[in-house]
Amino acid sequence: MTLLRRLLPDPFIMLLAATVMLATLVPATGWPLSAISWASNAAIVLLFFLHGARLSRQAVLDGAKKWRLLSAIMLFGYAVFPLAMWATAHGLAGRVAPELLAGLIFLGVLPTTVQSSIAYASIARGNVAAAVIASAASNMLAVVATPVLFALIAGSAVAGVSSAGIGKVATLLLLPFALGQMLRGAVRPVVERHAWLAGNIDKMTIVLAVYVAFSQAETEGLWHRIDAGALLALAALMAGVLLGAFAAAWGIGAAMGLERADRATLLFASVHKSLATGAPMARILFPPALAGAAILPLLLYHQMQLMLSAVIAARLAKRAERIT
Repeated sequence: MTLLRRLLPDPFIMLLAATVMLATLVPATGWPLSAISWASNAAIVLLFFLHGARLSRQAVLDGAKKWRLLSAIMLFGYAVFPLAMWATAHGLAGRVAPELLAGLIFLGVLPTTVQSSIAYASIARGNVAAAVIASAASNMLAVVATPVLFALIAGSAVAGVSSAGIGKVATLLLLPFALGQMLRGAVRPVVERHAWLAGNIDKMTIVLAVYVAFSQAETEGLWHRIDAGALLALAALMAGVLLGAFAAAWGIGAAMGLERADRATLLFASVHKSLATGAPMARILFPPALAGAAILPLLLYHQMQLMLSAVIAARLAKRAERIT
């Protein structure tokens, strides 16, 4: 029953699908859009302040004890995956809408998830401590690495992303994150006492970012450029990307001679991509005409990674039980 529940669409993904539909049918324009955009920006600032306050610097420093595993996760997430997505986007140029190609590259440079990569590593009898360290390090690095890598790989002229957009990322993400780190000692106890509120802020930020992005995209004629056939093709592409990423990560773990628990951690921590970081960042990084479409690959990939990870983690757990 647990496996079946994990195979069903994530309730939050269903909420985001409803948000996309609402933005398509009733897009915000004029002063309501300005007000919601302001609220979205405020929520993003608060979200990354809390990320900074929650992530332990000592946990990342302790990661040196598992330096080979951590290096493999970072290398895969910030080199192998981005270059693979760049090559995919380059190969599809002229056949897929440019904003979707930008979204593919953006997906490649995002950090791993915090919650799901740790959860699935635990289910698979992986190295949970290493998964915690890897997810923390990946998300700390992403505040700087994601916009910089995107600019280097995609090129601002190709993606329609200006230097002002990258500067806005630094203002709305990096500064609050750094402030959260500086005030971590005072803020973290409060955050831990109200963990449910912090989790809801994560979700509220994503919902607001998606609604604003797709409202603006609707007024720019997004669904005239991307029809149902293109969406189905994109879903098939994301499924192929996910399967290829899992196979590559497992193969790299084998080539490095990592023990089984570390390979399981590498599998999930390197392949998973964070919607919590990606949706707000895309809202800031991309111009209105591109932001909605750029998020689409991430929305599809995120749901698929949860469903496929449930199957893989269950099989790895059974294999671990047979070994022990």
